[in-house]
Amino acid sequence: MNASPHITEAECEVMKLLWEKEPLSANEIIIKLKQQMQWSDQTIKTFLNRLHNKKAIRFEKSGRNYIYYPLVSHDEYLQTENRSFLDRVYNGAVGLMCAKFLQEEQLSEKDIEELQQLLENKKKGDSST
Repeated sequence: MNASPHITEAECEVMKLLWEKEPLSANEIIIKLKQQMQWSDQTIKTFLNRLHNKKAIRFEKSGRNYIYYPLVSHDEYLQTENRSFLDRVYNGAVGLMCAKFLQEEQLSEKDIEELQQLLENKKKGDSST
């Protein structure tokens, strides 16, 4: 699988809307982000253009409207961001990262059971979890 393009935090606000509901028109995106982020129309259009240039979204022209669709799924985005974080902060050492999180975070009994199940599945070689 090819890594998805790097999406900035601001651009991610546009992507979140499209992951939640697609397609969306440029006007729908502008209205929602003006309310949520207090961004100008031009700022939002800039983010749409950047995401299009990065091949993270595509658009279709429908009359005078532009209709946008995501080309990068939320899962692909998370996978790329997780890998980037892991490499940047933990030098790729997933075990160290997990150990640090487990030491620092409060876990419920259910959380611990789910983690144990994930680790058991990994041990058995089941990568579908």
